[in-house]
Amino acid sequence: MRVQEVMDRNHPTIYPDELVTKARAVLRDFKLRILPVIDDNKKLLGVLSRNDIMTISSSISAVRVKGIMTPTRFTATSDMDAIDAAKGMLRADEWYVPVSKSQQDNSYVGVLGLEDLIKSFYEKKSPRLKMPLSDVMSTKGLLVCSPDDEVDNVWHRMKERSFAGCPVVTKGKIVGIMTQQNLLESGTTLPRLEDDKGSFKSHSTISNVMKTLVFSLKPDNTVEDATKLMLGKNVGRVPITDTKGQLVGIVDREDILKALIKS
Repeated sequence: MRVQEVMDRNHPTIYPDELVTKARAVLRDFKLRILPVIDDNKKLLGVLSRNDIMTISSSISAVRVKGIMTPTRFTATSDMDAIDAAKGMLRADEWYVPVSKSQQDNSYVGVLGLEDLIKSFYEKKSPRLKMPLSDVMSTKGLLVCSPDDEVDNVWHRMKERSFAGCPVVTKGKIVGIMTQQNLLESGTTLPRLEDDKGSFKSHSTISNVMKTLVFSLKPDNTVEDATKLMLGKNVGRVPITDTKGQLVGIVDREDILKALIKS
């Protein structure tokens, strides 16, 4: 299987001279993690991520995309073996990467996401789908927060660990989840966001931005169960709880893909 068979050919892009405010709107409205940055000839110049966008503290900033875009840490090519691309993405800790035409031609042709690869394994009924989540979930060093925590502090903790989401717990039980997407959707609570007059707003708490509809699974559920949930609900991570509703682990798309391609 080649990358060109599973990649997204219709993923939005942006130009380097466009405003970051436009990029923020595209990422928010299309629920994207990255925007490939291309020139007029569709040559790949770099990427702009949600994380990059959130370093801009003001929603009225005149910063251009070229001022904060970053080089790609990994670029797939359309003729690359999909498993090799998956391994490269995991090594680079990237959930989405741009795809160029070939190693010799860096013309942009699409984006490859972890879910594209996971979906392929799911459709082919990989026997690894029957593995219990207890074998693949993360249980140590879980990043969690409480409804009363300040958004600013939690966002910085997420950024330090390259996490895009954080379960919200009260007395060990899941009560919500906070993600980068939540922050983009609730523009009034982005970290240290300024108001229309350029004055800093007061700190918001997690309870103001978290989503309370949380999908969770149990350790004895399978990789297939998690895959169905992730693909069907477009979620990147699933909290794992015990019979008493206590958080015991997290499984995300990286965990799932690692399990599916493990030799």
